[in-house]
Amino acid sequence: MIQLPIATGVALAVVLAALAAVRNRFVRARLGFAAVLLLVAFGFEAALGRGVGDPALVGGLARLLLVAGGIVAAVGLLFNPWRHDRVSERVPAIVQDVIVIALFAVSATLLLDEKFLTTSAVGAVVIGFALQDTLGNLFAGLAIQIEKPFRVGHWVKVGDFEGKVQEVTWRATKLLTKSGQFIIVPNSVMSKDPILNHSEPTIPTRIDVEVGASYDAPPNEVKRALHEALENAPLVLREPEPDVLIEDFAASSVNYRVRFWIDDFGRDNTARDQVRSNIWYTFKRRGIEIPYPIQIEYSRDEQHPRPPEHLQRLAERLGAIDFFAGLDDIERLRLATACEEHLYGARERIVRQGDAGESMFVVLQGRVRVTLEPSGQEVAVISSRGFFGEMSMLTGDPRTATVTALDDSTLLEITAERFRDLAVRRPSMVEEVSAVVSARRQGLAQAQAAADEARSSAPAPQSLLTRIKSFLNL
Repeated sequence: MIQLPIATGVALAVVLAALAAVRNRFVRARLGFAAVLLLVAFGFEAALGRGVGDPALVGGLARLLLVAGGIVAAVGLLFNPWRHDRVSERVPAIVQDVIVIALFAVSATLLLDEKFLTTSAVGAVVIGFALQDTLGNLFAGLAIQIEKPFRVGHWVKVGDFEGKVQEVTWRATKLLTKSGQFIIVPNSVMSKDPILNHSEPTIPTRIDVEVGASYDAPPNEVKRALHEALENAPLVLREPEPDVLIEDFAASSVNYRVRFWIDDFGRDNTARDQVRSNIWYTFKRRGIEIPYPIQIEYSRDEQHPRPPEHLQRLAERLGAIDFFAGLDDIERLRLATACEEHLYGARERIVRQGDAGESMFVVLQGRVRVTLEPSGQEVAVISSRGFFGEMSMLTGDPRTATVTALDDSTLLEITAERFRDLAVRRPSMVEEVSAVVSARRQGLAQAQAAADEARSSAPAPQSLLTRIKSFLNL
């Protein structure tokens, strides 16, 4: 049989060699603890060599510490990755601790005498009664690790507690709330109460937003507006596809439930904020009313035509744009009166590249960003008195870029029908705008080429003029 000091020295050398090779901090901590046990075993062996204490007891303790150090080191190395800084998912830390304790108990039974075991058994009974709650949490934590109703990083709700799982220890489960606070929930509570896991069986989580609309608004029109609001929310996933349902015919409104998916439950409030904000702006543009509660009496403002001074300011702004520089005051005022104003919220998409369109927009207030898909390259930032979308209005071409509001922006939309009315009264206007449009189109084509977009070159002014006249039936 190998002598005890030699066995301890070999075990310590192996543990230290493994400690130098392993990069996993959890395993290194286990190996460090094993090394301490082996050093203590050396101390007992030194005492035994000098004749200090009862040889049987001191020798038994030295052997027990040697075995304990070997068990701790072996379990840590066998069940955890050496190079990756994480604990094994199949055999979590608490399960590894149970294995170590079980093997240690068996070793103690084999190595120590009956008297010591009898004393230990009595002590274990006394400690067991004193630590009933702690032991209950221990076994509950062990059951949680074995059944795995959740893992570290999952968002869960247990009773009144909700948070992201940070750690499962012997006694409790640590949750990090959305407000950045820790909640320590005893494992016995976790094992008794129902657990709602927002991260299982799939990571995307569906959340709801409810909104009321006027009874005067057709449901299909409201649903189209709600889908438009969802498309402009960055946190809303396209797959799985969101949907809109009529929830209730309430006292003062038709209530709609908007259901959509996000990939991070921790940002559910931010996602709801994005969707609700977009709904307000979209309803505002489409003239859909969100009614006040019927219990509240309020004075309803009737819709009035835009005041003459406001229309005059719009006409003056149109006159400052080279696209409409050839119009006289009366023509610009007529155009301003016939067109509609729209309010877009910050980060809302106004038009998408490739979509059909038969209108252009003049920026009255705010700023918009023009980008190319799919690269997302920024082409331009258009501020007040700028315009975009003229190609779609003049030729019916699909949108050649995506335009998104940078700030809350008010836009004047000019449709092809309104522009045709002007062209019929003033035929020379078509020739005047064709040169402006050709220059802008050529600049956009160059930007697309720089972004490695396969785009055809811009047509010559004469061919563009022909297309404009054909589309407008001139």
